[in-house]
Amino acid sequence: MTSKALTVPAVALGTWAWGDSGEAGDGYFGSRLSESGLRDVVDRAQSNGFTLWDTAVAYGMGRSETALAKALTGCHRSEYQLSTKFTPQLAGDGDDPVADMLEQSLDRLSTDYVDLFWIHNPADVARWTRSLIPLLRSGRIRHVGVSNHNMEEIALADRILGEAGFRVEAVQNHFSLLYRGSERAGILDHCREHGVRFFAYMVLEQGALTGRYSPARPMPEGSSRAAVYNGVLPRLRALTDRMEVIGKERGVSAAEVAVAWAVAKGTTPIVGVTKADHVDGVVRARGVGLAEEEVAELEALADAADVDTRGWWEHEM
Repeated sequence: MTSKALTVPAVALGTWAWGDSGEAGDGYFGSRLSESGLRDVVDRAQSNGFTLWDTAVAYGMGRSETALAKALTGCHRSEYQLSTKFTPQLAGDGDDPVADMLEQSLDRLSTDYVDLFWIHNPADVARWTRSLIPLLRSGRIRHVGVSNHNMEEIALADRILGEAGFRVEAVQNHFSLLYRGSERAGILDHCREHGVRFFAYMVLEQGALTGRYSPARPMPEGSSRAAVYNGVLPRLRALTDRMEVIGKERGVSAAEVAVAWAVAKGTTPIVGVTKADHVDGVVRARGVGLAEEEVAELEALADAADVDTRGWWEHEM
């Protein structure tokens, strides 16, 4: 059995952008990140109780994991939790591709265990889930999650792990005001009923829900996210305007309202952080506490915007 139940902070910190080399056309964000800047992010986060770091081999083909390990140098391993992923699409052709990918992650992360290990995409649930069992038994991974899985796939993974005395303890899906597929499919209810943590990624829709972008101020031309979101910015205006008003009443930004919404839904949002002041925003979002009427109003405005932000990597929930 797993050592003890998975416990996590109110918000997890995402390092997708840490795998971005900063070269034009390489990665989603085109960010130029420095080691000292990321060290500042870690210091600010850890001192505010945000101690769960989410990464993946797929984020910059290992660059994110390496950058994260460097930034965490000097922190005791017991002071933080690491969450990384096995991506079936990147599997090697050895006898045990899951163990192989985990070993490479452990090496880059400078650790001998991962707190939370995910099957990133549901390519062949029966095949990949079974490979996790020996890794759980050995303590190389402490807890298992599944990402981008639908209800049927979650149940199958849980059944396979259950035969060995383990279980799926976390689900990580795209979930935001604009994309609530996991809620409509009953996945949030399932997680609540079974004590499974639901991690919501893309809560800010790559910046579209921050209020920072509008038809007059579109996302940077040439970026992947500009292609996805710039065309729908006019339809998001009523929603982001309302988020800004709710935020002003509480001294927070529209982005922090979006994160507070995800917390109010009982999920653990994963918020990408590349600057220390991003962590300050997460601290503010944690303290917002949206009322039920506000949650309902924001969801109604989001539904009225009628946009589909399902990623190319996701299947219908």
